[in-house]
Amino acid sequence: CAAKGLERMARPPITSHVLDTALGRPAQGVMITLAVLTGSEWSVLGKAKTNSDGRAPELLPADYKLQPGVYKCTFETGAYFEATGQKGFYPEVPVIFEVADASEHYHIPLLLSPFGYSTYRGS
Repeated sequence: CAAKGLERMARPPITSHVLDTALGRPAQGVMITLAVLTGSEWSVLGKAKTNSDGRAPELLPADYKLQPGVYKCTFETGAYFEATGQKGFYPEVPVIFEVADASEHYHIPLLLSPFGYSTYRGS
């Protein structure tokens, strides 16, 4: 939370957070690729690895001008499971979502375990 009287720091229009529910901690080191659907092709907008808090703050710059459209976050979970000594079932998790209002913030959390995952629109 921002301190009273201070403005909230600028954040990118699309953010993500990955939590490893099997280990009960943030999932550090997950590569995330963000892309937008242009016609029938995906165009990569950014790539970043999650930090020790499971967040990827460098996925997009804070001043990126978001446009309405269909976007995809691809989480490279296979390499993460291998690095943490877990045998995973999903080598990657693609999460496709629609941006209807480009003035809003879109947060894409991923709750991850070796044999399942869940996502939702966060805040």
